[in-house]
Amino acid sequence: MSDARARSHAFLPEPSPRRADEEFTLGDGALDLWLMRSPHPDRAHLLDRSELDAAERRRADSFIRPADGLLYATVHVALRRLLGRYLDTAPKDVRFTREPCPGCGERHGRPALDLPAPPLHFSLSHSSTVAFIGVATTPLGVDVERLPGAETIDVCVGALHLDEQRELAGCPAGTERAAAFGRIWTRKEAYLKGIGTGLSRSPAQDYLGARAERHPAGWTVLDVPCGATHAAAVAVRGGVPLSTRVRLLEEEWLRAGPPAGPAAPADGHRAPALARRPTTRT
Repeated sequence: MSDARARSHAFLPEPSPRRADEEFTLGDGALDLWLMRSPHPDRAHLLDRSELDAAERRRADSFIRPADGLLYATVHVALRRLLGRYLDTAPKDVRFTREPCPGCGERHGRPALDLPAPPLHFSLSHSSTVAFIGVATTPLGVDVERLPGAETIDVCVGALHLDEQRELAGCPAGTERAAAFGRIWTRKEAYLKGIGTGLSRSPAQDYLGARAERHPAGWTVLDVPCGATHAAAVAVRGGVPLSTRVRLLEEEWLRAGPPAGPAAPADGHRAPALARRPTTRT
């Protein structure tokens, strides 16, 4: 399967918002993806951090750059509110744990819901004002990254699989090479999050390049459209999800007292810089 064919499975945004009572029903084989931007620093005081636990608030306050702390708080407020709606529980009552590490068995693997039999799996990522959350009934990983400059690519490319390095060597310098690197790197991080190892597993070990038929067995790894400045990907255990939704969380939903209908369709109408309707390719 070619890279273009693999991207044809990228998730088309819903043409219109669903009713609030339908928005958070997630059946088997379904995948929900949520994109959001961090509020402008001038509106940081409007973000409702009351539902974060003490550790999350300390972490948000520990960043050297206030913008990084604001982005961290934004995605964790969103995660709690989203999972609270899926689970029909208060956001502040959502509890998290870590799954066992596949390598050593210690509890520092994938983040998970602290429930006897978690009904949902989730993953989150954030980079340079953009945050990304995925929710499914099967294990998954998501990643979003701001497209890097040439110097960053030159430093990082040697960590990739040899065939990925060869593919990048054939890309023209500039935006095309940056976009190709972004696709490979976000696919790779999404997959490594999904299996629970993160970057403790060598990025060179698994191929996540243009030939989707060579991607790791047992996982579906797909690109997600998120604008011209970032790349994003999701890795889901099993085949292509039976149904998918990409949603844009508006800033207003992260303030105190979120409205009943939290999401606008990610069709570029309200936030063209963040999400757009992708072209389906065959």
